[in-house]
Amino acid sequence: MAEVQTLTYERRDTRQLMIGSVQVGAGAPITVQSMTNTKTHAVMETVEQIGRLTAAGCDLVRLAVPDMEAAKALAQIKRQVQVPLIADIHFDYRLALAALESGIDALRINPGNIGESKYVRMVVDGAKERQVPIRIGVNAGSLDKRILAKYGGQVTAAGMVESALEHIRLLEELDFYDIKISLKAHDVPLTLAAYRLMSQTVNYPLHLGVTEAGTIRSGVIKSAVGIGALLAEGIGDTFRISLTGDPVREVEVGNEILKSLGLKEYGPTLISCPTCGRCNIDLEQLAQTVEDHLKQVKKPLKVAVMGCAVNGPGEAREADIGLAGGKGEGLIFRKGVIVRKVAEAELMKAFLEELEQLLKEEP
Repeated sequence: MAEVQTLTYERRDTRQLMIGSVQVGAGAPITVQSMTNTKTHAVMETVEQIGRLTAAGCDLVRLAVPDMEAAKALAQIKRQVQVPLIADIHFDYRLALAALESGIDALRINPGNIGESKYVRMVVDGAKERQVPIRIGVNAGSLDKRILAKYGGQVTAAGMVESALEHIRLLEELDFYDIKISLKAHDVPLTLAAYRLMSQTVNYPLHLGVTEAGTIRSGVIKSAVGIGALLAEGIGDTFRISLTGDPVREVEVGNEILKSLGLKEYGPTLISCPTCGRCNIDLEQLAQTVEDHLKQVKKPLKVAVMGCAVNGPGEAREADIGLAGGKGEGLIFRKGVIVRKVAEAELMKAFLEELEQLLKEEP
């Protein structure tokens, strides 16, 4: 079985909080979140999507709660799923109270946006009674005009942190400390600066994200750079990859980021070389076919698809299993040792046979 490399830096120490049965912060495994894009009041459709998210490896699921119909639907949804649920609420304290009554596991709401202090207290008292954490979320695109003016009309990391601290103080004044914080921007350098500053300022768990990251192509790149850089510095306790499209892709990308940093054992890791003039097979198609097949495999294997039979086995010697193409033929190898040589037409069939055998052998 492939050995997972561990990080050599020290992870930032944060407070512990519980979202349902999932621990966040205090050295707990970093969790992957996503958000449904169904209408929350459409219970069956939402439950179905949550099931797909969970199957893809999602640890926490957030749902939009724009109205009372959605808030009341949370109880029905909660009874049909196992994953902890987070209610995403803007401004309306009544929706927060209804979500709490429905048994939600966490809230995403900024106390400074609720209005009168008595309404803030009502939400905090309800969350405290049920031991429900609150996430404070600062978004660069909606920073308060007063804070923008203070920093010369520009969105800055310091301004974003100041905004978060104002919301935090409102909760701390009510003796509430089950707090999680996010500071999101679509600009990656700004996101990095804001989270770095916040991590030096408080010890609350941080929810990482690059907001409005974009479509699969651009969003994956921006998120991998931004979130990956912070995780590599030991910053972050949970995160969401924000993509335009099917939220299941967010979960898949999130787990790949954790896996690439050695922070999570999750399914196979595919190694495939770039094509070059030495390649005599359809490497792209082979790699895609192998990747598609590996979606059904849960064990943390390293699998290599190499285009050169001369260098492939040696370059991918750490792979548990792999294939390498030659001129009209191919090799199957394990840990750099060739175990089979077959005609190119039989390469994929032979590889899948060896993979099946390996899975039977591995504990």
